Amino acid sequence: MRKKNTTLRIVTSAVIAAAYAALTVALAPISYGAVQFRVSEALTVLPFLMPCTAWGLWIGCLLANLYTGSILDILFGSLATLLAALLTARFGKKGNTVKSRLLGCLMPVLFNAVIVGAVLTWGYRIQEFSDPLASYGFNALTVGLGELGVLYLIGYTLLRQLPKFKFFREFVQRVNQ
Repeated sequence: MRKKNTTLRIVTSAVIAAAYAALTVALAPISYGAVQFRVSEALTVLPFLMPCTAWGLWIGCLLANLYTGSILDILFGSLATLLAALLTARFGKKGNTVKSRLLGCLMPVLFNAVIVGAVLTWGYRIQEFSDPLASYGFNALTVGLGELGVLYLIGYTLLRQLPKFKFFREFVQRVNQ
């Protein structure tokens, strides 16, 4: 039985990786850049329910960021998603409460604002202001606002609605065994 559970976790993570990468690239005009609304980031709430999906999100983000061609984006953007997903999983272990859901959704917002904001400022040299720190603050703000919209409009809704479906609850239970 243990081997089946491991296989199910790997396959689930692979499907999430593919979904993240496909959504990001399919919606490329709004997924990349200084002002981004990366719809695929809504999937970063899944580790709250299924911790194994954190690794799939990391791989999916890495694949999606290959599209940019920037090694900094590939490495650090993907790292932001992985760190956020791992912390989101920790909040999920505290129970499916309003507080833990809100905090779980906040992790991708914070990590992406800080890390991707830095990549945009110093990696892509997106300098809106003459002061690099002001530019960083602006880039972090724009990334954070996009993440905030995605995570609290779509991600939080997923966290509230998906567990209401019996087939989804049963699937999560099988994956987490």
